Formats: sequence, structure tokens, C-alpha cells
Amino acid sequence: MKEEKVILVNEQDEQIGLMPKLEAHKKALLHRAFSVFIFNDDNHLMLQQRALSKYHSPGLWTNTCCSHQRDGETNIAAGKRRLMEEMGFVVDLKESISFIYKAPFDNGLTEHEYDHVLLGKYTEAPKINKEEVADWKWMPLEEVKTDISLNPELYTAWFKVIFDKFYKHININS
Repeated sequence: MKEEKVILVNEQDEQIGLMPKLEAHKKALLHRAFSVFIFNDDNHLMLQQRALSKYHSPGLWTNTCCSHQRDGETNIAAGKRRLMEEMGFVVDLKESISFIYKAPFDNGLTEHEYDHVLLGKYTEAPKINKEEVADWKWMPLEEVKTDISLNPELYTAWFKVIFDKFYKHININS
């Protein structure tokens, strides 16, 4: 299986090239990504615990799913594709905010992403892909925010950035 490529972008989110995902993470180059946040009717967020086999942030809790767009793929199409691959369902998504963050990891890799936040609603249990996801749960936003402040080591870098800087933009009811 050939390695997936990420879309390299400038700070205006304009595509400037393609690069194998691992190489982009080794070189800490800015690339396009997305983070999906799925809420139920009680406005609880579906969290996923990343699989222990992930090459960065294994076992950490994070938003419903996230990944990288493929060349020519819209943010919404990419979000729907990855929701199905990781969580086993697809719903309508809407774009919220975008931001740039940079997070180095202990293994020498760095996430440097232009991240697009996508929101959706779903009320059932997911059918998780165990190769991608170790576990999942519903959690009220306020409880997530509190738990991140008490136990930051349990959460992914991008998830903490979103909750720290963009909390008001991820509430699907606002």
C-alpha cells in the first residue's frame, strides 16, 4: 500500500504541493487537515480514544475523528470519508472555523496543520474501526473542558488547542 500524501499549504490555505504524510510530519511542514466534532441531541460530544497502534498520540482522547484531505477532495467530503472509515457512520457536516497550530511530539514528528473544524449530529452508537479507534464515549462539552484542564495529558494536542482557543465555535447549538 502506498503512503498517503498530504496537501501542503501556505498560511492562506492555498495548496503549494503534495508530500507523503510521514515526511511532512518529519519536516514539520504546514499541511491541510480537518477535525470532525459530532454531537448528539443532548449536545454531548462524541469523543474517540486513538488506537494504541497510532504513530503519534496513541491512546489519547480527541474529537470524533480527524485526518487529512486528499488532493482534490473538499473538507466536507474528507470528513465524511474519515467518519465512515473510523467510526462507521456518515452524517451531514458543516464547516465551522479554521486555524493553524504546530505541535511537536516526543517521537520527532510534528503536526503543523491548517485545521478545518467540521460539525455534525448523530444519536446512535458508532461502529468503530479497532485499527483506528480504541474506544469512544459521549461527554458534555463543559465536562470535556474541565477534564482537559485537570488531565491535559489524556488529550491530543489539536483537541486542547481547539478547546482553549475556539470553544465557542464548536458548540453546534450556538
